[in-house]
Amino acid sequence: MMEVGSSGGKSNCNRMSDAKNERRVGLIYDQRMCKHRTPYGDDHPEKPDRITVIWNKLELAGIPQRCVILNAKDAKDEYICAVHSKNHVDLIRNISSKEYSKRNRIASKLNSIYLNEGSSESAYLAAGSVIEVAEKVAKGELNSAFAIVRPPGHHAEYDEAMGFCLFNNIAIAASFLLDQRPELGINKILIVDWDVHHGNGTQKAFWSDPRVLFFSVHRHEFGSFYPANFDGFYTMVGEGPGAGYNINVPWENGRCGDADYLAVWDHVLVPVAKEFNPDIILVSAGFDAAVGDPLGGCRLTPHGYSVLLKKLMDFAQGRIVLALEGGYNLDSLANSALACMEVLLEDKPISELSEAYPFESTWRVIQAVRQVLSAYWPTLADKLPTKLTDQKAPPHILLSSSESDDEDDEASKIISKDLVQAIEDVVEPISKLKIEYNHDEVNSALWRSKLSKTDIWYASFGSNMWKSRFLCYIEGGQVIGMKKLCSGSVDRNPPKETRWKAFPHRLFFGRDFTQTWGPGGVAFLDPRSNSEDKAYVCLYKITLEQFNDVLLQENVPDHDMNSPLFDLNALDSILNEGSIPVEAVKRGWYHNVVYLGKKDDIPILTMTCPLSVIESFKSGEIPLCAPSKDYADTLVRGLVEGKQLSEGDATTYIQVASTKPL
Repeated sequence: MMEVGSSGGKSNCNRMSDAKNERRVGLIYDQRMCKHRTPYGDDHPEKPDRITVIWNKLELAGIPQRCVILNAKDAKDEYICAVHSKNHVDLIRNISSKEYSKRNRIASKLNSIYLNEGSSESAYLAAGSVIEVAEKVAKGELNSAFAIVRPPGHHAEYDEAMGFCLFNNIAIAASFLLDQRPELGINKILIVDWDVHHGNGTQKAFWSDPRVLFFSVHRHEFGSFYPANFDGFYTMVGEGPGAGYNINVPWENGRCGDADYLAVWDHVLVPVAKEFNPDIILVSAGFDAAVGDPLGGCRLTPHGYSVLLKKLMDFAQGRIVLALEGGYNLDSLANSALACMEVLLEDKPISELSEAYPFESTWRVIQAVRQVLSAYWPTLADKLPTKLTDQKAPPHILLSSSESDDEDDEASKIISKDLVQAIEDVVEPISKLKIEYNHDEVNSALWRSKLSKTDIWYASFGSNMWKSRFLCYIEGGQVIGMKKLCSGSVDRNPPKETRWKAFPHRLFFGRDFTQTWGPGGVAFLDPRSNSEDKAYVCLYKITLEQFNDVLLQENVPDHDMNSPLFDLNALDSILNEGSIPVEAVKRGWYHNVVYLGKKDDIPILTMTCPLSVIESFKSGEIPLCAPSKDYADTLVRGLVEGKQLSEGDATTYIQVASTKPL
């Protein structure tokens, strides 16, 4: 903790509970870390109130009086330089003394960072405080500890501040224990990062180091959630001697709650931790996966955090250090921190969670993680029983807005006991709470249910002719040559049938770069028919719901799907109109849905550019460009595996399409 006067006049000496049977738990909090704030006084999620509300909550519960209160200390440059470059350390040390305008220019070039005259001091205190408590726990002077620090740290990389983080506090402390204090006998460290965002900086710090087992569970959504890259995917397992010591559990969606996290603990983290047998555990304790967090969108309750932490206390003789990372709903942040402190103090028995089940996507991710990591951790090799993975939550959790008995329908109130408790803890007494339907989720469920009953043929003329590539749009993932992952469809059932057909339309290749394939053109189909042209097309029988998800992924993957892009009315209209540009995704290159006829009385639909863009290709305003080898190879594979052309003829077909003038 800080100098005494800054905490309301409390004594600055170390103090402990008189109860001899209590664990020795350390606490650090220093109001000087509140000096880091936005330069203009604007509101910001990462604000000083984050640590003061935690401290106030703990004081009201009488927690500090039962803990060892430690003084915050500045970290030494030599310890920070074990994780960060000298240039980065120099920048953060001197940033607060620079001119106001220069500070702002530097901050503007960084990713999600603000800087002010208090940033340097706060950053050094945050890193030094985590070192201080980690050393005390490693020495055995404390059983465990919580460093209530800011700015957070797990995003900060070797030479870059980002994501509200200036120094990587947890990585600096781990490096300190391993390399600066070998006499403490800390040879294996488990870092658990339960912040809702991936701990990219920590991962990179120990990427090749088998002394550190880094575990991060986070929202990922196939690289679209901050920090918006693929570093947090489950295939990122470390390299060299560190291969297998980096474990990522990337949520495919928000709304994950207690049951989802507990499943990951029981079927990934706990088995591996038993095998790894750490000497100490450091927790990047972000509380932005908590119910009500404005940035996280997940649903962990204070009780959920307590169960997760209690399971970790079975390892390393309970030697655990929590260092605050994120958490931006002040109420849930304070309640979750208090729940964790009660666990560290072993206040009361922790009951298991309710009967709520994980999402289907959670089991899918867990199984994928286990499969990839089983090469390094034999304990993960066994396949999870179907009886277990069949226990899954409904896809949409609905809260009733009605207080009448007539509408108190169980189908519209799928509420776990933990979620109710979280609402009571975080917001206000449930008797005063008006809970409303999540109309977006209801609408999404309704249109998906309706469109799932209608089949269409999706006609693919480009890379999706190769079925393995098309399945990326259905099941998620990527194939060779692709630079990014596909998120997949909500309904991941494969096509009911696959056929081939030739159409009198012109295939050509345009644009010169895509995020998915990199440099090179991609396939387009002229919406107009011409008897002199011939395009090979692979037909996939899928639902109209799945077609909407494919249409989304081909165009604007970040569009909100509370309503369909192409509904039954559009399907009726296109039979007469021939094509319909989808306005909601008009920024995309393939937003023009074209009707190609029927097969077995089922409509055949494809997606390509509108006629206006054809004219832009002709004029040279938009470039025509031959495809890259990787992209062309997918078309060849599709044509060959579909028994339409030989490899040589398929290659010629693509070459002609890419060189023949429009």
